[in-house]
Amino acid sequence: MDKTGGLFARMRDLAGERLKLRVVAAIEGSARTWFVRATGAAVRALLVMVLVVLPSVVLPGIGTDTKQIVALVALFAGTLVFFEYNAVYPSLVEFRDGAPFNRIRYLMLLAIVLFLSVIVADRASSTTVTLLFRALGDAIGAALDFPYSPVRLATLMVNASATPDQIADLRAAAGTAYLLSLLSLAVFVIVLKLEGWPSTKSAFNVWVNLPTFEPTAGGDVVDRLERDSRVNLGLGFLLPFLIPALISIFTVGLPPDALTSSQTLVWTMAAWAFLPAGLLMRGVAMARIADMVRVKRARKIADEAAEAAEDAADRRAKDVGGRP
Repeated sequence: MDKTGGLFARMRDLAGERLKLRVVAAIEGSARTWFVRATGAAVRALLVMVLVVLPSVVLPGIGTDTKQIVALVALFAGTLVFFEYNAVYPSLVEFRDGAPFNRIRYLMLLAIVLFLSVIVADRASSTTVTLLFRALGDAIGAALDFPYSPVRLATLMVNASATPDQIADLRAAAGTAYLLSLLSLAVFVIVLKLEGWPSTKSAFNVWVNLPTFEPTAGGDVVDRLERDSRVNLGLGFLLPFLIPALISIFTVGLPPDALTSSQTLVWTMAAWAFLPAGLLMRGVAMARIADMVRVKRARKIADEAAEAAEDAADRRAKDVGGRP
């Protein structure tokens, strides 16, 4: 009896130690996962804050009050990005796990804001670098300023009281921002082609990467993805033409002093070029996701049909073998 009791005690102790090891390993794995996710979210939040404060750092003559407001906006944007990327499931940020979508969009906006800030900074403090960027901006704006082009329409957003220098500043900023958005869009398409994004061989969580898209809302998912893709592509193509046209139709033009001030010019032209390009990227991405879902669905149907045919063949073989 003593031997049996001791054996059971040792077995119980061994089982307890194994359970403790599993619990500790699970806690360490969860902590490591949380740390990695939190670190990535913090880095992304820092990069967004750098983007927001970049014009205030590059542009000369920015007042203290403006810098404080920009710092608050940067803190709010960084906090939002941190919680979105640190959460298990996002609520606003799309393609959180769908790299390189957001990376290319961020680099596009960063390049636009940086280039425009350096170009606008040349008005108050000329250096060799600002003169070079301003010369490139003037050349790009002149090359893209042809009848009915988005750059020509952008220069028509201001009213008739605008001076030639203000029109030149607006043309250089609009041309540079629009060219950078087109180049970023081309890079995005090339990267998707080279990487085969999204891969049909790996998992792609539509709920995580498209938190505002409800797959169970009704209708076929592929049809809805393709419809949303076409809508985004259409809006992305038309927005650079529609925004200046609507402003010219419903107003007498924007005040040139307000539009061509340093910070306003940078962020207005950045938004004017970034939003259409972002919609075009979203449209391309949703179309590729629809293709991925269609391929996976067809593959699943083919696998189920092959499995059903194999089961039927096995049943027929058993029936034939069981006959006398």
